[in-house]
Amino acid sequence: MNITKTNIDDLNAVIKLQIVKEDYESRVNDVLKDHRKKANINGFRPGKVPMGVIKKMYGTPVLADEINKILSQELMKYIRENDLKIMGEPLPNETDQKEIDWEKDSEFEFAFDIALTPEYTLNLSKRDKINFYKIKVDDKMIENGVQMHARRFGSNEAVEVVEEKELLKGNYAQVDAEGKLIEDGIVSNDVAITLEYMADEDAKKKFIGTKKNDIIVFNPAKAFANKTDLASMLNISKEEAETLDADFQFTITEINKFVNAELNQELFDKVFGEGSVTSLEEFQNKIKEDIEKQLINDSDYKFLIDAKEKLVKKSKMELPEAFLKRWIIATNKEMTEEQVETDFTSYVDDFKWQLIKTRLTEENDLKVSEEEIMEFAKKQALMQFQQYGMMDVPEEYLNNYAQQMMQNQDEQRKIYDRKLDDKVVGYLKETIKIEEKELSTEEFNKMFE
Repeated sequence: MNITKTNIDDLNAVIKLQIVKEDYESRVNDVLKDHRKKANINGFRPGKVPMGVIKKMYGTPVLADEINKILSQELMKYIRENDLKIMGEPLPNETDQKEIDWEKDSEFEFAFDIALTPEYTLNLSKRDKINFYKIKVDDKMIENGVQMHARRFGSNEAVEVVEEKELLKGNYAQVDAEGKLIEDGIVSNDVAITLEYMADEDAKKKFIGTKKNDIIVFNPAKAFANKTDLASMLNISKEEAETLDADFQFTITEINKFVNAELNQELFDKVFGEGSVTSLEEFQNKIKEDIEKQLINDSDYKFLIDAKEKLVKKSKMELPEAFLKRWIIATNKEMTEEQVETDFTSYVDDFKWQLIKTRLTEENDLKVSEEEIMEFAKKQALMQFQQYGMMDVPEEYLNNYAQQMMQNQDEQRKIYDRKLDDKVVGYLKETIKIEEKELSTEEFNKMFE
Protein backbone atom coordinates (compact mmCIF):
# COMPACT_ATOMS: atom_id res chain seq x y z
CA MET A 1 0.00 0.00 0.00
CA ASN A 2 1.18 3.47 -0.86
CA ILE A 3 -0.07 6.55 1.03
CA THR A 4 0.84 10.11 0.11
CA LYS A 5 -0.20 13.54 1.36
CA THR A 6 -0.26 16.67 -0.78
CA ASN A 7 -0.73 20.05 0.85
CA ILE A 8 -3.13 22.30 -1.05
CA ASP A 9 -2.45 25.25 1.26
CA ASP A 10 -1.78 25.83 4.97
CA LEU A 11 -5.24 24.57 5.91
CA ASN A 12 -6.11 21.89 3.36
CA ALA A 13 -4.47 18.70 2.14
CA VAL A 14 -5.30 15.59 0.11
CA ILE A 15 -4.35 12.09 1.23
CA LYS A 16 -4.21 9.40 -1.48
CA LEU A 17 -4.20 5.67 -0.73
CA GLN A 18 -3.24 3.12 -3.39
CA ILE A 19 -4.46 -0.37 -2.49
CA VAL A 20 -3.08 -3.34 -4.45
CA LYS A 21 -4.13 -7.00 -4.54
CA GLU A 22 -1.59 -8.05 -1.90
CA ASP A 23 -3.24 -5.66 0.58
CA TYR A 24 -6.65 -7.29 0.50
CA GLU A 25 -6.46 -10.72 -1.17
CA SER A 26 -5.95 -12.87 1.95
CA ARG A 27 -8.65 -10.99 3.88
CA VAL A 28 -11.18 -11.40 1.08
CA ASN A 29 -10.36 -15.11 0.71
CA ASP A 30 -10.79 -15.68 4.48
CA VAL A 31 -14.24 -14.10 4.40
CA LEU A 32 -15.27 -16.08 1.33
CA LYS A 33 -14.08 -19.33 2.97
CA ASP A 34 -16.24 -18.50 5.96
CA HIS A 35 -19.21 -17.92 3.66
CA ARG A 36 -18.53 -21.29 2.04
CA LYS A 37 -18.66 -23.05 5.42
CA LYS A 38 -22.01 -21.49 6.23
CA ALA A 39 -23.60 -21.50 2.77
CA ASN A 40 -26.80 -23.53 2.41
CA ILE A 41 -27.50 -23.81 -1.33
CA ASN A 42 -29.78 -26.32 -3.03
CA GLY A 43 -27.84 -29.04 -4.81
CA PHE A 44 -24.75 -28.80 -2.62
CA ARG A 45 -23.87 -30.35 0.72
CA PRO A 46 -23.15 -27.85 3.55
CA GLY A 47 -19.56 -26.67 3.30
CA LYS A 48 -19.06 -28.20 -0.17
CA VAL A 49 -20.28 -25.38 -2.38
CA PRO A 50 -17.64 -24.69 -5.07
CA MET A 51 -15.59 -21.59 -4.37
CA GLY A 52 -16.43 -20.30 -7.86
CA VAL A 53 -20.10 -20.22 -6.93
CA ILE A 54 -19.32 -18.45 -3.64
CA LYS A 55 -17.20 -15.85 -5.41
CA LYS A 56 -19.93 -15.22 -7.95
CA MET A 57 -22.50 -14.73 -5.21
CA TYR A 58 -20.46 -12.83 -2.63
CA GLY A 59 -17.16 -11.79 -4.24
CA THR A 60 -17.94 -8.19 -5.17
CA PRO A 61 -19.69 -7.09 -1.93
CA VAL A 62 -17.02 -8.83 0.18
CA LEU A 63 -14.25 -7.11 -1.80
CA ALA A 64 -15.86 -3.70 -1.38
CA ASP A 65 -16.48 -4.27 2.33
CA GLU A 66 -12.93 -5.42 3.09
CA ILE A 67 -11.33 -2.60 1.11
CA ASN A 68 -13.47 -0.07 2.95
CA LYS A 69 -12.31 -1.57 6.25
CA ILE A 70 -8.66 -1.39 5.14
CA LEU A 71 -9.22 2.15 3.90
CA SER A 72 -10.63 3.34 7.21
CA GLN A 73 -7.94 1.62 9.28
CA GLU A 74 -4.99 2.78 7.20
CA LEU A 75 -6.23 6.33 6.78
CA MET A 76 -6.66 6.89 10.53
CA LYS A 77 -3.39 5.06 11.22
CA TYR A 78 -1.56 7.38 8.82
CA ILE A 79 -3.08 10.48 10.43
CA ARG A 80 -2.19 9.22 13.90
CA GLU A 81 1.38 8.11 13.12
CA ASN A 82 2.15 11.36 11.30
CA ASP A 83 0.63 13.40 14.12
CA LEU A 84 -1.63 15.31 11.75
CA LYS A 85 -3.85 17.76 13.61
CA ILE A 86 -7.06 17.75 11.65
CA MET A 87 -10.53 19.28 11.98
CA GLY A 88 -13.60 17.12 11.56
CA GLU A 89 -13.05 13.86 9.66
CA PRO A 90 -11.61 13.12 6.20
CA LEU A 91 -14.06 13.58 3.33
CA PRO A 92 -13.93 11.90 -0.09
CA ASN A 93 -12.22 14.17 -2.59
CA GLU A 94 -14.67 15.52 -5.16
CA THR A 95 -12.19 15.96 -8.06
CA ASP A 96 -9.25 13.52 -7.75
CA GLN A 97 -11.20 10.39 -6.85
CA LYS A 98 -11.01 7.93 -9.73
CA GLU A 99 -14.06 5.93 -10.76
CA ILE A 100 -14.01 2.39 -9.37
CA ASP A 101 -15.13 -0.76 -11.16
CA TRP A 102 -15.48 -3.36 -8.40
CA GLU A 103 -16.03 -6.14 -10.93
CA LYS A 104 -12.84 -5.60 -12.96
CA ASP A 105 -10.30 -3.53 -10.99
CA SER A 106 -7.61 -5.22 -8.92
CA GLU A 107 -5.85 -2.03 -7.83
CA PHE A 108 -7.68 0.91 -6.31
CA GLU A 109 -6.84 4.52 -5.56
CA PHE A 110 -8.76 6.68 -3.09
CA ALA A 111 -8.40 10.38 -2.39
CA PHE A 112 -9.54 12.15 0.78
CA ASP A 113 -9.63 15.81 1.73
CA ILE A 114 -8.48 16.73 5.21
CA ALA A 115 -8.61 20.07 7.03
CA LEU A 116 -5.50 21.00 9.00
CA THR A 117 -5.80 22.91 12.25
CA PRO A 118 -4.60 26.48 11.83
CA GLU A 119 -1.57 28.01 13.46
CA TYR A 120 -2.35 30.84 15.88
CA THR A 121 -1.00 32.55 18.99
CA LEU A 122 -2.64 33.56 22.25
CA ASN A 123 0.12 34.61 24.68
CA LEU A 124 -2.28 35.23 27.55
CA SER A 125 -1.11 37.47 30.39
CA LYS A 126 -2.35 40.01 32.92
CA ARG A 127 -2.49 42.51 30.07
CA ASP A 128 -5.59 40.67 28.89
CA LYS A 129 -8.68 41.82 30.79
CA ILE A 130 -12.14 40.27 31.18
CA ASN A 131 -14.94 41.45 33.44
CA PHE A 132 -16.31 39.11 36.09
CA TYR A 133 -19.89 39.94 37.02
CA LYS A 134 -20.73 39.05 40.60
CA ILE A 135 -24.46 38.92 41.30
CA LYS A 136 -25.48 40.74 44.46
CA VAL A 137 -27.61 38.77 46.93
CA ASP A 138 -30.26 41.19 48.20
CA ASP A 139 -32.68 40.94 51.13
CA LYS A 140 -35.55 39.87 48.85
CA MET A 141 -33.59 36.86 47.59
CA ILE A 142 -32.72 35.85 51.14
CA GLU A 143 -36.35 36.19 52.26
CA ASN A 144 -37.48 34.13 49.27
CA GLY A 145 -35.00 31.45 50.34
CA VAL A 146 -36.33 31.52 53.90
CA GLN A 147 -39.92 31.17 52.70
CA MET A 148 -38.96 28.38 50.29
CA HIS A 149 -37.61 26.29 53.16
CA ALA A 150 -40.61 27.18 55.32
CA ARG A 151 -42.94 25.96 52.57
CA ARG A 152 -40.88 22.84 51.92
CA PHE A 153 -41.26 21.70 55.52
CA GLY A 154 -44.77 23.03 55.96
CA SER A 155 -47.77 20.82 56.62
CA ASN A 156 -51.53 20.63 56.26
CA GLU A 157 -53.52 21.54 59.36
CA ALA A 158 -57.24 21.03 59.96
CA VAL A 159 -59.31 24.24 60.03
CA GLU A 160 -62.99 24.94 60.68
CA VAL A 161 -63.92 27.28 57.82
CA VAL A 162 -63.04 27.40 54.09
CA GLU A 163 -61.38 30.70 53.19
CA GLU A 164 -59.52 30.65 49.85
CA LYS A 165 -56.69 28.14 49.31
CA GLU A 166 -57.77 25.23 51.48
CA LEU A 167 -57.44 21.57 50.55
CA LEU A 168 -60.82 19.89 50.84
CA LYS A 169 -61.81 16.25 51.00
CA GLY A 170 -65.33 15.08 50.33
CA ASN A 171 -67.78 12.96 48.41
CA TYR A 172 -69.23 13.65 44.95
CA ALA A 173 -72.74 12.62 43.93
CA GLN A 174 -74.43 13.58 40.64
CA VAL A 175 -77.68 15.57 40.88
CA ASP A 176 -80.39 16.58 38.44
CA ALA A 177 -81.42 20.05 37.33
CA GLU A 178 -83.41 20.51 40.56
CA GLY A 179 -80.49 19.49 42.76
CA LYS A 180 -81.87 16.07 43.62
CA LEU A 181 -79.64 12.98 43.72
CA ILE A 182 -79.76 10.81 40.59
CA GLU A 183 -80.25 7.20 41.64
CA ASP A 184 -77.84 5.73 39.07
CA GLY A 185 -75.69 8.88 38.79
CA ILE A 186 -71.93 9.14 39.15
CA VAL A 187 -70.62 8.82 42.72
CA SER A 188 -67.04 9.30 43.87
CA ASN A 189 -65.96 9.28 47.50
CA ASP A 190 -62.97 10.58 49.44
CA VAL A 191 -61.94 13.02 46.71
CA ALA A 192 -59.42 15.82 47.33
CA ILE A 193 -59.88 19.22 45.65
CA THR A 194 -58.03 22.52 46.00
CA LEU A 195 -59.82 25.83 45.61
CA GLU A 196 -56.62 27.48 44.42
CA TYR A 197 -56.81 25.53 41.13
CA MET A 198 -60.55 25.93 40.58
CA ALA A 199 -61.16 27.79 37.31
CA ASP A 200 -64.83 28.67 37.83
CA GLU A 201 -64.96 31.73 40.11
CA ASP A 202 -68.72 31.33 40.73
CA ALA A 203 -68.18 27.78 41.94
CA LYS A 204 -65.26 28.87 44.09
CA LYS A 205 -67.41 31.51 45.81
CA LYS A 206 -69.90 28.82 46.84
CA PHE A 207 -67.19 27.17 48.96
CA ILE A 208 -66.03 30.32 50.79
CA GLY A 209 -67.27 30.28 54.39
CA THR A 210 -68.47 26.65 54.32
CA LYS A 211 -67.71 24.12 57.05
CA LYS A 212 -67.36 20.38 57.52
CA ASN A 213 -70.48 18.40 56.45
CA ASP A 214 -71.77 21.32 54.33
CA ILE A 215 -73.04 20.42 50.85
CA ILE A 216 -72.15 22.51 47.79
CA VAL A 217 -73.75 22.00 44.38
CA PHE A 218 -71.63 22.93 41.33
CA ASN A 219 -70.49 21.70 37.92
CA PRO A 220 -66.99 20.15 38.31
CA ALA A 221 -66.50 20.06 34.52
CA LYS A 222 -66.58 23.88 34.50
CA ALA A 223 -64.59 24.21 37.71
CA PHE A 224 -61.70 21.95 36.64
CA ALA A 225 -60.63 22.33 33.01
CA ASN A 226 -58.15 19.43 32.91
CA LYS A 227 -60.19 16.45 31.70
CA THR A 228 -57.64 13.89 32.91
CA ASP A 229 -57.85 15.29 36.44
CA LEU A 230 -61.65 15.44 36.17
CA ALA A 231 -61.80 11.77 35.12
CA SER A 232 -59.62 10.76 38.07
CA MET A 233 -61.64 12.92 40.46
CA LEU A 234 -65.00 11.39 39.48
CA ASN A 235 -63.61 7.89 38.85
CA ILE A 236 -64.79 7.87 35.22
CA SER A 237 -63.06 7.39 31.86
CA LYS A 238 -61.39 10.30 30.11
CA GLU A 239 -63.85 9.87 27.22
CA GLU A 240 -66.75 10.34 29.64
CA ALA A 241 -65.03 13.36 31.17
CA GLU A 242 -64.66 14.97 27.74
CA THR A 243 -68.46 15.17 27.28
CA LEU A 244 -69.59 15.51 30.91
CA ASP A 245 -71.68 18.60 31.70
CA ALA A 246 -73.61 17.99 34.91
CA ASP A 247 -74.05 19.30 38.44
CA PHE A 248 -72.80 17.40 41.46
CA GLN A 249 -73.19 17.85 45.17
CA PHE A 250 -69.95 17.84 47.12
CA THR A 251 -70.20 16.94 50.81
CA ILE A 252 -67.21 18.28 52.75
CA THR A 253 -65.59 15.71 55.05
CA GLU A 254 -62.25 17.46 55.77
CA ILE A 255 -60.89 21.00 55.55
CA ASN A 256 -57.12 21.42 55.64
CA LYS A 257 -54.95 24.47 55.17
CA PHE A 258 -51.28 24.41 54.22
CA VAL A 259 -49.21 26.20 56.85
CA ASN A 260 -45.55 27.09 56.45
CA ALA A 261 -43.15 25.65 59.01
CA GLU A 262 -42.28 27.98 61.87
CA LEU A 263 -38.88 29.68 61.73
CA ASN A 264 -37.48 27.85 64.72
CA GLN A 265 -34.71 25.46 65.67
CA GLU A 266 -36.63 22.46 64.33
CA LEU A 267 -36.69 24.01 60.84
CA PHE A 268 -33.03 25.11 61.06
CA ASP A 269 -32.00 21.53 61.90
CA LYS A 270 -34.06 20.04 59.07
CA VAL A 271 -32.56 22.38 56.48
CA PHE A 272 -28.88 22.52 57.50
CA GLY A 273 -28.40 19.66 59.94
CA GLU A 274 -28.68 19.50 63.68
CA GLY A 275 -26.93 22.35 65.48
CA SER A 276 -25.41 23.93 62.33
CA VAL A 277 -27.62 27.00 62.71
CA THR A 278 -28.98 28.27 66.01
CA SER A 279 -30.69 31.58 65.19
CA LEU A 280 -32.75 33.25 62.49
CA GLU A 281 -29.81 35.53 61.64
CA GLU A 282 -27.49 32.53 61.18
CA PHE A 283 -30.22 30.84 59.12
CA GLN A 284 -30.45 33.86 56.82
CA ASN A 285 -26.65 34.10 56.50
CA LYS A 286 -26.42 30.41 55.63
CA ILE A 287 -29.10 30.83 52.98
CA LYS A 288 -27.18 33.82 51.62
CA GLU A 289 -24.03 31.70 51.35
CA ASP A 290 -25.93 28.99 49.48
CA ILE A 291 -27.41 31.53 47.06
CA GLU A 292 -23.95 33.00 46.44
CA LYS A 293 -22.62 29.51 45.62
CA GLN A 294 -25.43 28.98 43.15
CA LEU A 295 -25.01 32.40 41.56
CA ILE A 296 -21.27 31.96 41.11
CA ASN A 297 -22.10 29.30 38.50
CA ASP A 298 -24.06 31.92 36.57
CA SER A 299 -21.17 34.38 36.90
CA ASP A 300 -18.70 31.75 35.67
CA TYR A 301 -20.99 30.97 32.73
CA LYS A 302 -21.07 34.63 31.68
CA PHE A 303 -17.30 34.86 32.20
CA LEU A 304 -16.77 31.85 29.92
CA ILE A 305 -18.95 33.43 27.22
CA ASP A 306 -16.94 36.67 27.39
CA ALA A 307 -13.63 34.76 27.48
CA LYS A 308 -14.63 32.79 24.41
CA GLU A 309 -15.44 36.00 22.52
CA LYS A 310 -12.21 37.70 23.55
CA LEU A 311 -9.88 34.76 22.89
CA VAL A 312 -11.47 33.92 19.54
CA LYS A 313 -10.94 37.52 18.46
CA LYS A 314 -7.40 37.63 19.88
CA SER A 315 -6.35 34.44 18.08
CA LYS A 316 -6.97 35.96 14.61
CA MET A 317 -7.47 32.40 13.45
CA GLU A 318 -8.21 31.41 9.86
CA LEU A 319 -10.24 28.26 9.22
CA PRO A 320 -10.68 25.94 6.22
CA GLU A 321 -14.23 27.20 5.81
CA ALA A 322 -15.14 25.45 2.55
CA PHE A 323 -14.14 22.07 3.99
CA LEU A 324 -16.00 22.71 7.25
CA LYS A 325 -19.21 23.59 5.40
CA ARG A 326 -18.98 20.29 3.52
CA TRP A 327 -18.25 18.41 6.76
CA ILE A 328 -21.23 19.94 8.61
CA ILE A 329 -23.57 18.85 5.81
CA ALA A 330 -21.96 15.38 5.61
CA THR A 331 -22.46 14.79 9.35
CA ASN A 332 -25.91 16.42 9.58
CA LYS A 333 -27.98 14.91 6.81
CA GLU A 334 -31.01 17.10 7.54
CA MET A 335 -29.09 20.36 7.07
CA THR A 336 -29.12 22.16 3.76
CA GLU A 337 -26.40 24.33 2.25
CA GLU A 338 -28.63 27.37 2.83
CA GLN A 339 -28.97 26.59 6.53
CA VAL A 340 -25.22 26.13 6.92
CA GLU A 341 -24.53 29.44 5.17
CA THR A 342 -27.03 31.23 7.41
CA ASP A 343 -25.59 29.85 10.67
CA PHE A 344 -21.97 29.54 9.66
CA THR A 345 -20.72 32.55 11.64
CA SER A 346 -21.73 30.87 14.91
CA TYR A 347 -20.21 27.60 13.68
CA VAL A 348 -16.92 29.36 13.00
CA ASP A 349 -16.76 30.81 16.53
CA ASP A 350 -17.53 27.39 18.01
CA PHE A 351 -14.83 25.71 15.92
CA LYS A 352 -12.29 28.32 16.96
CA TRP A 353 -13.22 28.09 20.62
CA GLN A 354 -12.90 24.30 20.61
CA LEU A 355 -9.39 24.60 19.19
CA ILE A 356 -8.46 27.20 21.80
CA LYS A 357 -10.03 25.19 24.61
CA THR A 358 -8.17 22.06 23.50
CA ARG A 359 -4.86 23.93 23.45
CA LEU A 360 -5.46 25.42 26.90
CA THR A 361 -6.29 22.02 28.38
CA GLU A 362 -3.33 20.26 26.73
CA GLU A 363 -0.67 22.91 27.34
CA ASN A 364 -1.70 23.44 30.97
CA ASP A 365 -2.47 19.80 31.77
CA LEU A 366 -6.09 20.55 32.69
CA LYS A 367 -7.63 17.16 33.35
CA VAL A 368 -10.87 15.89 34.82
CA SER A 369 -10.50 12.77 36.93
CA GLU A 370 -13.08 10.02 37.39
CA GLU A 371 -13.24 11.00 41.06
CA GLU A 372 -14.19 14.57 40.13
CA ILE A 373 -16.89 13.35 37.77
CA MET A 374 -18.28 11.07 40.49
CA GLU A 375 -18.24 13.85 43.09
CA PHE A 376 -20.13 16.15 40.75
CA ALA A 377 -22.68 13.41 40.05
CA LYS A 378 -23.12 12.90 43.82
CA LYS A 379 -23.72 16.63 44.28
CA GLN A 380 -26.35 16.51 41.54
CA ALA A 381 -27.95 13.55 43.27
CA LEU A 382 -27.94 15.32 46.64
CA MET A 383 -29.61 18.37 45.14
CA GLN A 384 -32.39 16.18 43.75
CA PHE A 385 -32.92 14.50 47.11
CA GLN A 386 -32.96 17.90 48.85
CA GLN A 387 -35.78 19.05 46.57
CA TYR A 388 -37.91 16.47 48.35
CA GLY A 389 -36.77 17.57 51.80
CA MET A 390 -34.17 14.81 52.26
CA MET A 391 -31.17 16.68 53.62
CA ASP A 392 -29.08 13.98 55.31
CA VAL A 393 -28.85 11.39 52.55
CA PRO A 394 -26.62 8.37 53.33
CA GLU A 395 -23.38 8.24 51.34
CA GLU A 396 -24.35 4.81 50.01
CA TYR A 397 -27.50 6.23 48.40
CA LEU A 398 -25.56 9.06 46.77
CA ASN A 399 -22.95 6.65 45.43
CA ASN A 400 -25.58 4.33 43.95
CA TYR A 401 -27.46 7.22 42.36
CA ALA A 402 -24.26 8.71 40.93
CA GLN A 403 -23.18 5.34 39.52
CA GLN A 404 -26.53 5.02 37.75
CA MET A 405 -25.98 8.47 36.21
CA MET A 406 -22.51 7.41 35.05
CA GLN A 407 -23.95 4.45 33.14
CA ASN A 408 -25.52 6.97 30.77
CA GLN A 409 -22.74 7.96 28.36
CA ASP A 410 -24.43 11.22 27.37
CA GLU A 411 -24.81 12.21 31.02
CA GLN A 412 -21.19 11.30 31.74
CA ARG A 413 -20.02 13.41 28.78
CA LYS A 414 -22.08 16.39 29.94
CA ILE A 415 -20.55 16.22 33.41
CA TYR A 416 -17.04 15.86 31.96
CA ASP A 417 -17.54 18.90 29.72
CA ARG A 418 -18.97 20.90 32.62
CA LYS A 419 -16.00 20.09 34.86
CA LEU A 420 -13.54 20.81 32.06
CA ASP A 421 -15.17 24.21 31.54
CA ASP A 422 -14.68 24.84 35.27
CA LYS A 423 -10.98 24.01 34.90
CA VAL A 424 -10.63 26.38 31.94
CA VAL A 425 -12.40 29.16 33.86
CA GLY A 426 -10.09 28.57 36.84
CA TYR A 427 -7.00 28.76 34.64
CA LEU A 428 -8.14 31.94 32.92
CA LYS A 429 -8.93 33.63 36.22
CA GLU A 430 -5.36 32.99 37.35
CA THR A 431 -3.74 33.97 34.05
CA ILE A 432 -5.49 37.13 32.89
CA LYS A 433 -6.64 40.28 34.66
CA ILE A 434 -10.09 40.04 36.22
CA GLU A 435 -12.14 43.15 36.86
CA GLU A 436 -14.96 42.27 39.25
CA LYS A 437 -18.22 44.14 38.92
CA GLU A 438 -21.22 43.68 41.19
CA LEU A 439 -24.67 43.64 39.59
CA SER A 440 -28.23 43.02 40.66
CA THR A 441 -30.00 39.94 39.28
CA GLU A 442 -32.04 42.16 36.97
CA GLU A 443 -28.95 43.90 35.61
CA PHE A 444 -27.20 40.57 35.12
CA ASN A 445 -30.15 39.01 33.28
CA LYS A 446 -30.42 42.00 30.94
CA MET A 447 -27.00 41.12 29.52
CA PHE A 448 -28.54 37.95 28.07
CA GLU A 449 -31.47 39.71 26.37
